[in-house]
Amino acid sequence: MEDVRDLRINEMPQRLREVVLDRMRAAIIAGRFKGGERLVERTLCDQLGVSRSVVREVIRILEAEGLVESAGHKGPVVATLDRDQARQIYDIRLLLESGAAAACARVADDRVTADLRASLSALQAAQTGGELALFDATTRFYEVIFRAAGHHIAWEIVQRLNGRISRLRALTLATTDRHVSGQARMVRIADAIIAGDAEAAAQAVRDHLTEAASIARRLLPEV
Repeated sequence: MEDVRDLRINEMPQRLREVVLDRMRAAIIAGRFKGGERLVERTLCDQLGVSRSVVREVIRILEAEGLVESAGHKGPVVATLDRDQARQIYDIRLLLESGAAAACARVADDRVTADLRASLSALQAAQTGGELALFDATTRFYEVIFRAAGHHIAWEIVQRLNGRISRLRALTLATTDRHVSGQARMVRIADAIIAGDAEAAAQAVRDHLTEAASIARRLLPEV
């Protein structure tokens, strides 16, 4: 019988696409690719060690997430962020997250408490795990709140914005002029939910996002 072991695919295409997508997304969020920077397929293929078809598919997904945009004859470029875009994103987050936090506080039980505390522990551990680990842990914290609140459609909306939310988060976390750290703000949100105080939970979200929006407004250009 002929030996066909050399034909085996060690990395399934779907998994390969996910790996490339994660790396590209993380690089854009972390600012390694700057807003307006052209994404050249051949260069990306060489950098990532993958085919053009994989790169093209990943770019299409990043376009759908709002992290990449088409620049006509220049081809795909990293999407830019300006003050107006940031304002709209923070306005949406304020409405959805404050509502979810309040609703979560009203139904918080031992399971929700355990999930929130576990997500905060993961967030603490992620502080030294790099940017991608930190963003993933932050996303998980909010996912616990939205799902416990039963706000599943709102969470779908947040997920669609998550790439841009993470870019803004990277921008604001890099500053040293916060009155209260982002992690401390999230602890306050969790504490209010665990205490079953819906208004305090919503206010903690508003305080967190108001400060973050103010920082982004100072740092981003006005179109």
